[in-house]
Amino acid sequence: MVIERIAGPADVKKLTRPELDVLAMEIRDLLVRTCAQSGGHLAPNLGVVELTLALHRIFDMPRDRVVWDVSHQTYVHKLLTGRRERFETIRKGGGLSGFAMRSESEYDPFGAGHASTSVAAALGMATARDLAHDDYAVIAVIGDGALTGGLAYEALNNAGELKTNFVVILNDNEMSIAPNVGAIASYLSVLRSKPMFNFAREKTKDVLGHIPFGSTARKWLSTTEMAAIRFVNPAEKTAVIFEELGFRYMGPVDGHNIDSLVDALVTARSVQRPVLVHVRTVKGKGYTPAENDSRTFHGGVTFQVEDGAVVKKADARPTFSEAFGDAMTVVAEKDPRVIGITAAMPDGTKLSKFAKRFPDRYFDVGIAEAHAVCFAAGAATNGLKPVCAIYSTFLQRAYDQVVHDVAIQNLPVVFCMDRAGVVGDDGPTHMGLYDIAYLRTLPNLTVMAPRNEAELLPMLEHALSLNAPCAIRYPRGNSSGKHNDPPAPVQHGKAEVLRSGSGVAILAFGNTVDVALDAAELLGEQGLRPTVVNARFAKPLDDALLISLAETHPHFLTLEEHSLAGGFGSAVLEFVSDRALGVSVQRIGIPDVLVHHDSQPKQRARFGLSAESVAAAVARKIPKNEEVT
Repeated sequence: MVIERIAGPADVKKLTRPELDVLAMEIRDLLVRTCAQSGGHLAPNLGVVELTLALHRIFDMPRDRVVWDVSHQTYVHKLLTGRRERFETIRKGGGLSGFAMRSESEYDPFGAGHASTSVAAALGMATARDLAHDDYAVIAVIGDGALTGGLAYEALNNAGELKTNFVVILNDNEMSIAPNVGAIASYLSVLRSKPMFNFAREKTKDVLGHIPFGSTARKWLSTTEMAAIRFVNPAEKTAVIFEELGFRYMGPVDGHNIDSLVDALVTARSVQRPVLVHVRTVKGKGYTPAENDSRTFHGGVTFQVEDGAVVKKADARPTFSEAFGDAMTVVAEKDPRVIGITAAMPDGTKLSKFAKRFPDRYFDVGIAEAHAVCFAAGAATNGLKPVCAIYSTFLQRAYDQVVHDVAIQNLPVVFCMDRAGVVGDDGPTHMGLYDIAYLRTLPNLTVMAPRNEAELLPMLEHALSLNAPCAIRYPRGNSSGKHNDPPAPVQHGKAEVLRSGSGVAILAFGNTVDVALDAAELLGEQGLRPTVVNARFAKPLDDALLISLAETHPHFLTLEEHSLAGGFGSAVLEFVSDRALGVSVQRIGIPDVLVHHDSQPKQRARFGLSAESVAAAVARKIPKNEEVT
């Protein structure tokens, strides 16, 4: 097999042209077989096989630097850069990351996990190269979905001013996870239908080259090149936006034709200014189920290789995300002022169900979280009740808008933060471990978390009843399903005592309530009965309950699936200290470390968020000779 001969990029350069086609087929076969078991990002990687081969064929990595936007499409790159032997470990604990990571390989010059960062990072690298008087190439690969993010345009604008030599490859497959939306998507659709842009450019150069003027006049005329292109081929005026930003535009290029890609990259490398190469690809290319349904095969599912049938999980209970999607439909039925907003994640957030029922009240703004929040703030000023469904890790990208546009103006925007906590195989860029810390410091803003799926609807209803901003955080997946008592009514800032005991009060926030209840059962077998509290609110805390518990419980134990720094436990510790309650507080959560990819149960167990660990922590607080009644 050709793939067995590839130990590094140098081996790609040695292959004959027919061998490259064979290698592409072998790579696709390996991708499908591996992702069927691991549930990785299949469709994005199938779409960039030829592009990745062409990049390694032309450029000299790792001296030349390629920055992959989001970087979930770097599986092929990993296979070509000495990581094939470990490829079956991708997204597994201790194995390869599903994204680019500087700590993993010298061939990953920049790590990523969020969209729209590649152009800015590549421009920074190119500037550093120029200051060092070096000459290596710098390439950014960005998808058309990521091109909806404002950061990409800030970088494109800056690049045009700096005029440094680097290449931006626009990987255009008309998709992010869901189909792309907005004016940029429409604009690119026009470019796809105009493959003769560079032909028009060359014709223009021929005309200018035959004008019998001196060099000064010819230099002046060359600045009118774009205007001349419009004259030679008026249909090509649509491509002017990239040229006006200071880039030399090339394309569209067939992203599955290695010869065309190689020619384009060779040309791009020779241009001494910023170049944008527009490459057309098919997401899921080469595997029919993924081509036909690239949304399903974007990432995360396991499937049967033969027919692409998705393997259903044994635990088929609704997830928190699905409970949110159902809750949105319920609240919207009751209140026509409720609108749903997502940043290119209708499927992941499960707002897709709401979108079908209320298409006029559903807004997908593209990969533009800051805009989503500011858009919501504007809508709230005119009487609407916006619900922003954004992953915890992605809401970080809109923090200034949360502060400046929502909290300071005390606007009734609800943030429903999916994937709060550990997220399993996506790794540190996707962990939702910081939202309590970055939200609970803000005046006017309430922070809640449901203990299970059933609590999500009443919490959403409560959030919408507030004339103020509110955030609801909930994890990836579902609760254990073992403790499904009907939820008590939600009262603002009030916790819920689930088990009454003495000695130790376990104050659990969100999905850690199940862990606390399981621990209480284990402790009951030892004759120990701690009090178990479903905190519900990280802000405001239930001050009266904490004061009451402190009178009878010398020990508090807080549980949260969040960073210990600035989290729920910190809020409790601050309250105890400020009130001089004289209670010892032990916090269990995520310490000051990066959480790498692994299964969620293993991640939780590592940091003591298991029933056994919590039970042991409680038992250590109670002297053996102390009778617990």
